Amino acid sequence: MYQDIETGIRQQKAGNRFHALRCGALAMASWAGLAFFGPAVAASLSTASAILPAPTEAIVSGGSAGPTLAWAEFCQSQPQECAVNASEPMALRLEPDVWLTILEVNERVNRMILAVTDQDHWGVLDRWDYPDDGLGDCEDIQLLKRKLLIEAGLPRRALRMTVVLDEHGMGHAVLMVRTSHGDFALDNKRDAVLAWQETGYHYVKREGDDGSAWVWLGGQITPTVTATK
Repeated sequence: MYQDIETGIRQQKAGNRFHALRCGALAMASWAGLAFFGPAVAASLSTASAILPAPTEAIVSGGSAGPTLAWAEFCQSQPQECAVNASEPMALRLEPDVWLTILEVNERVNRMILAVTDQDHWGVLDRWDYPDDGLGDCEDIQLLKRKLLIEAGLPRRALRMTVVLDEHGMGHAVLMVRTSHGDFALDNKRDAVLAWQETGYHYVKREGDDGSAWVWLGGQITPTVTATK
């Protein structure tokens, strides 16, 4: 993401690598439906889901914006992940069971994937991909969340990859879920799913609703890469 490239990027420690590989095994098991939350966590989320978030205003989008280069490369290798089905709703109807699914997927993936930069992981500044080995940076983690939500029956068109500037002014990616109660951000920096206005982020651009073009959400000094965790 948009950032000043720091010198001396930290190398992953062996212990973290082992933990991440273990997380990757859990992630693959989860995709196959073999792993999920323990009873205590599930009960906590079930209680939380009983109260839907208060409705808020959806974020306003502007004109067409270009995606990051790494997103374009991801779409070349995974075109089905970038297709837009115009028959799907642009915003999903938020019901308690849908909200619980969103909360579960956000927390589950955050627990399973170890956040590392693309430089540490792949030796490149920016790469978008699924964190199959249990390692990934912000956009990889959000891509997995989107995959699981789609598999759970949510419309892809309402799940938009989004570029923001975080609390440090650094480029970051979140998954924006567009709903009848407003737009919410799934984030690997927190387990809480917040309305976009509550995150403290500056929203830059996201996937569009009708094609491959992205749309502006704010300032047009845009991140060109996605390299933060």
